[in-house]
Amino acid sequence: RYEQREDFAVVIQPFFRNALLPLDSTSQPDMSFFAADCFHFSVRGYAEMAMALWNNMLEPVGEKQTYNNFTHNRSKLKCPNPEKPFLSTRRNSGFGNSDLNLEKTESSVPYWAVIVTAVAGILVGSL
Repeated sequence: RYEQREDFAVVIQPFFRNALLPLDSTSQPDMSFFAADCFHFSVRGYAEMAMALWNNMLEPVGEKQTYNNFTHNRSKLKCPNPEKPFLSTRRNSGFGNSDLNLEKTESSVPYWAVIVTAVAGILVGSL
């Protein structure tokens, strides 16, 4: 729907698709990542999710990390670089055809077919 827009994009960020439960040194779930209700994340958990989301937004489409390893290591935080100083979208990742101009694209349905169909519909409806 938005692929041809140059000012807006929707991109799925799959950083949580294959995530595993973080474990502590005794191979038990590391509860420091979760709030008291054991369902929501704690501040530490939200920090991990924020870093994974940020990294996903900088990774090109088709090369996005689909897991979060919960290392709580700030050195894994990615930064924009001079070659790609922007958030990755399908278009700037090389998946979109940037030369396509919707105004110059011909319709796949001839204009006369629409007229014939409308007239036939009116005749059938009136019978």
